[in-house]
Amino acid sequence: MSTSAASQPSKDQLATKAEAWSALFSEPMSDLVKRYTSSVFFDKRMWQADIQGSLAHAEMLAAQGIIGADDLASIQKGMAQITQEIESGAFEWKLDLEDVHLNIEARLTQLVGDAGKRLHTGRSRNDQVATDVRLWLRGEIDLIEGLLSELQLSLVEVAEQNVEVILPGFTHLQVAQPVSFAHHLLAYVEMFKRDADRMLDVRKRVNVLPLGSAALAGTTYPLDRERVAKTLGMDAVSQNSLDGVSDRDFAIEFTAAASLCMVHVSRLSEELIIWMSQNFGFIRIADRFTTGSSIMPQKKNPDVPELARGKTGRVVGHLMGLITLMKGQPLAYNKDNQEDKEPLFDTVDTLKDTLRIFAEMIGGQINPATGKKEGGITVNAANMRAAAQKGYATATDLADYLVKKGLPFRDAHETVAHAVKLAQQQGVDLSELPLAELQAFNPNIEADVFEALSLEGSLNARNTLGGTAPAQVRQQIAKNRARLV
Repeated sequence: MSTSAASQPSKDQLATKAEAWSALFSEPMSDLVKRYTSSVFFDKRMWQADIQGSLAHAEMLAAQGIIGADDLASIQKGMAQITQEIESGAFEWKLDLEDVHLNIEARLTQLVGDAGKRLHTGRSRNDQVATDVRLWLRGEIDLIEGLLSELQLSLVEVAEQNVEVILPGFTHLQVAQPVSFAHHLLAYVEMFKRDADRMLDVRKRVNVLPLGSAALAGTTYPLDRERVAKTLGMDAVSQNSLDGVSDRDFAIEFTAAASLCMVHVSRLSEELIIWMSQNFGFIRIADRFTTGSSIMPQKKNPDVPELARGKTGRVVGHLMGLITLMKGQPLAYNKDNQEDKEPLFDTVDTLKDTLRIFAEMIGGQINPATGKKEGGITVNAANMRAAAQKGYATATDLADYLVKKGLPFRDAHETVAHAVKLAQQQGVDLSELPLAELQAFNPNIEADVFEALSLEGSLNARNTLGGTAPAQVRQQIAKNRARLV
């Protein structure tokens, strides 16, 4: 055997070198490194986005004359078979092929030969993965938008049934003023509406095409990137190839929006937990969302809102992780960026699961037999009202009453403080003080003061835009219904 023949690699050696990327490498990757660097078993969830992006890229390559029509037809046929295999569970995901992109490309080449090898013309895994993540996240944002609407609608439906129910509004967890329970729930509708608006805004920056940036510097092939963007329904094309492959702002921004949404869920969770406790007894959560105690048979624990409160920390942690991931990276793409996917995926999963379960926990679910919603939270209006009467919640109303009689507000404030002190000494509510005793504080007080001191009077008096008066609350419910249905 000649020296030149002896130096030629065997087919097995070629296969090994192919796995190690090129003939440049003299030894295969170790199994430990394969496991450490592989992402296929978590990034395979992006397979639809990968195929979608590849088909758009192939169609553009054919339109530009970079690959032939026969190659395009073969790629389309092969991708259709791969789609069927993945959906049926027959597709074999291989650790040696590292990620979703190489697994699909290798199977395509196996099915259609050289046409599969030509698919990667004019692109790199760097711009390919950036495109796939954006396509996948865009779809998830659309699903989250729907779930946010469902949760808002659940809150609106419960609010609609409880406009006249009065509970104490708190500041510093001290009884402050009476509010409509519906008004309280609509505050969360406003929060989740802002979350939905933020998601739509993030979507604009997610929906930008990096494909065509190639490894970092663009490509020598005459690509039509705008055509690919149009095919994929993307709003814009990235304008700098270095930024196109290395940018993960969109993932951080999404996770920030998700974190804020989970903070709103956590605040709602805290209130549900407090309201459900025996010391408050404002609501009951359906049994299917609670658990018992292994030792105390009387317990019903609000595990769902408690866990959601805990999962908020998990999502905020992912945000901190992504920010830290990017803070020290030079341009352009670095392997660090593989670490963006697991926190991003988990954030999406956590947020979707939480929104879905909260919509059902609050609003109930459809009974197939009746077609009506059943379950959800049950409101104890009597306990709410009793709590509102305990903390002199209408003290501000007495001050406002005196202001309308001509007393400066600061003087009225001081006068009412003395009245509250007397009521505390007697163990009664302000509305239970005799008229004569109230008049001792200010002679302008008349019998109509008791309307102002009633819980209903307090609510009805706040009949301004954004106020808790039932008339205002019903208007807000109607506006939200029209927006959501």
